[in-house]
Amino acid sequence: MQSRTPPARTGRPRSAAADAAILAATRDALVEIGWSRMSLGDVAQRAGVAKTTLYRRWAGKNELVVDAVAKLFDELVLPDGDSLAADVVGVVLQFGELLQRPETRTALMAVVAESTSDPALRLRIRTAIVDRQKRLVLQGRERAQRRGELPYEAEPAVAEQHADLIFDVIAGAVVHRALVSDGPVDEAWAQALAGLLIAGLPTAMG
Repeated sequence: MQSRTPPARTGRPRSAAADAAILAATRDALVEIGWSRMSLGDVAQRAGVAKTTLYRRWAGKNELVVDAVAKLFDELVLPDGDSLAADVVGVVLQFGELLQRPETRTALMAVVAESTSDPALRLRIRTAIVDRQKRLVLQGRERAQRRGELPYEAEPAVAEQHADLIFDVIAGAVVHRALVSDGPVDEAWAQALAGLLIAGLPTAMG
């Protein structure tokens, strides 16, 4: 029996350079003209691509803006600290610096505001931003467990719940500090947050 040859792929391959230009143009447009006035046509013109290029990649403005924000958060990395506290402080300071950038503040606040009445957008934020950035919590927890700073959880479901809680506490505190109360996310504040978090972790994970 002869094997079938798989059908040839159709369409042009995605260009990483074009994607980067589109996402950057999206963030620039949000800062300059805001969510309500921004259109895919405006983004295409700024990025120097055809509008059809955007529609092949994104179904609409919501998806495009979430991906533009997610790309910024992908810049966050877990620092090479020698303790859980150092790791938490390093991530918090990076996050605080990221939220000081106009394109991050504008884009994040825009998608959060729109998501209050759009369940599909909330889901996309969860999958494209929250779930992707939870990697930092998982990496930091694994390091701390190897160093003996945190216990291992026996149940995967419990471990998942703890990771969600840690992420929510850190992300929620930093976003509120930077975007709501407009306070500095500096070394002293980051150390205080890390101390408060770590003091509660043995109880939460016990």
